[in-house]
Amino acid sequence: QVQLVESGGGSVQAGGSLRLSCAASGATYSYNYMAWFRQAPEKEREGVAAIYTRGANTYYADSVKGRFTISQDNAKNTVYLQMNSLKPEDTAMYYCAADGRWPFLSYNYWGQGTQVTVSS
Repeated sequence: QVQLVESGGGSVQAGGSLRLSCAASGATYSYNYMAWFRQAPEKEREGVAAIYTRGANTYYADSVKGRFTISQDNAKNTVYLQMNSLKPEDTAMYYCAADGRWPFLSYNYWGQGTQVTVSS
């Protein structure tokens, strides 16, 4: 089993920045990929960024490429999502996920989510 806890969400004005954190515990040795997803009201959940936990490969959705950066601190079992140049359309609940298929398929473990609100 893997437990994921997100933090770092909040409210920010357009153009601002936030950094989300996802702390993993439990069987963290058991998976290769972690990802961030988001879901806005009345919209489907979408993959935002993914990372290969045993290397340096990353993947970004076109909508966030160049603005968001996913990174990891393996010593802390933590994955980060640095979000810059935020836009109102980035407003959503953001979820961390682990143990899936590259980049955004069939993830087995999910955090509880952290809300990001971007005002214009």
